[in-house]
Amino acid sequence: MSDPLHDTLGDRLRLLGTQMPAPTLPAAEIRRRADRRRHRRHALGATAACTAAALCLALPSMLHSPGPRHGAAPADTSSVSPRPPAGFTVTSTRTSPIGTGSVAGILASCLGPDASNYHAVIAVRAPVATQDTDGVVIAVNSAHKYVQCEAKGHKGTSMSVPPTFINDRLWGTGHLIEFFDSFSEPADGKQTLSLGAGHYTPDVAKITISYGDNPTQYPALMADGAFVYTAAISGLEGNSPSPVPYVHAYNTAGQEIYNQQTEPTAKQ
Repeated sequence: MSDPLHDTLGDRLRLLGTQMPAPTLPAAEIRRRADRRRHRRHALGATAACTAAALCLALPSMLHSPGPRHGAAPADTSSVSPRPPAGFTVTSTRTSPIGTGSVAGILASCLGPDASNYHAVIAVRAPVATQDTDGVVIAVNSAHKYVQCEAKGHKGTSMSVPPTFINDRLWGTGHLIEFFDSFSEPADGKQTLSLGAGHYTPDVAKITISYGDNPTQYPALMADGAFVYTAAISGLEGNSPSPVPYVHAYNTAGQEIYNQQTEPTAKQ
């Protein structure tokens, strides 16, 4: 999915120059993906301008992890703001690891014959499931090109066509953060799933995310230059848009070196 904030026309043209032509898809599948993208844009509502930057939270100990994050114990990074703003509550950011067998099936169904060229670096189930998504797998190949596959059970899909058509470069001098695909959509139990991913430079030691006007920051999952965030949000009424996720990046000294609210271009 194209990121209107972070993908300039020049960026996309350069990216197009490096990609194989998209495979021909059945008409029904094209309509299904288009409907899904429209549904997600509607769910994002007024947040669409910033949502591409939505996605991420960090565990410094994972920064140099050599393997996929699907073998660790479940992590619960939930916290409660002492004064949560009216209109929504971040009910959970808890993730659980996706098993190796399921990861293989997700990548195979998402990437097809290209799956054997990629290995997962982050693979987790989300705290709440939607009709199409209950987790995410981020994988990378030997050329350090990333893919993002949303998971539902043992199956994987991508919002990009082909799945390797993704913003997987840190465009421009001074960029610390770039973003893959992100979305918010209705989930089980009258909740909303907020999920996304991206990548970062070695200058970044920790990534967190805050939602809307709530100052509470939740740590992201980080591994091999990629990050993922996912959260269950409740309390939204009617067609109220999901709160905008804002990315914050910190260096090894604990200093904030990027704040999406004040530096939306992801530059120092």
